[in-house]
Amino acid sequence: MSTVEKRAVPEHVAIIMDGNGRWANARGLPRTFGHRKGVEAVRETVRAAAEAGVRYLTLFAFSSENWRRPEAEINDLFGLLKTFIRRDLAELHRENVRIRIIGDRTSLREDIRSLLLEAEETTRGNSSLTVVIAFNYGSRDEIARAAASLAADVAAGRLNASDINAQMIDERLDTADIPDPDLIIRTSGEERLSNFLLWQAAYAELMFVPDLWPDFTREVFFAALERFSARDRRFGGLSAKAVALGS
Repeated sequence: MSTVEKRAVPEHVAIIMDGNGRWANARGLPRTFGHRKGVEAVRETVRAAAEAGVRYLTLFAFSSENWRRPEAEINDLFGLLKTFIRRDLAELHRENVRIRIIGDRTSLREDIRSLLLEAEETTRGNSSLTVVIAFNYGSRDEIARAAASLAADVAAGRLNASDINAQMIDERLDTADIPDPDLIIRTSGEERLSNFLLWQAAYAELMFVPDLWPDFTREVFFAALERFSARDRRFGGLSAKAVALGS
């Protein structure tokens, strides 16, 4: 990437990794093959994000709605997560990558919970790229948990309901110490957020690419970053061009 492109790189990129099943179906393969191929795309994207200078990369790995899928597919997804962490954790640690997990862990199997904790604890002190894995994550559930936490404080007399503001809600979310995403990418051509980072996406740039997730390459990722650099982010104010014309 050029020097100009690097200056415009978003601090936080979030990706809805969609299309594994369709990729497999198009090739007459079981859906599990698509998920396994998707893990390779994860590896390549993590490397590309680090190379580009992205500071936070959030990957939507397993949603709270994915429990509706067949049990065999869920078990395969869990198996792939375990394989990814066991195979890649040491390398990510050497590369100074930090792992963060967001989502509700209370309903996860103990072996999965301990694995996620291991990944976080092993890399806690790292300071390069932070890879945020959204696992058993749903944005409405996250907001509801934050609201319940605030309500408990109000009931206990620690907080006045009239004092609750957006910042307080933000501080109770799973992403409390993570900056909001600058860019959210969804693969497979679908154009919706699917209960992903709804609160945090308030001013994110949205980008929908036709590539199925297993076909998501570093070239596609860099092309998305280049398109992002051309966006005029106003955050409710005037664009830089408008300000210049008015001066």
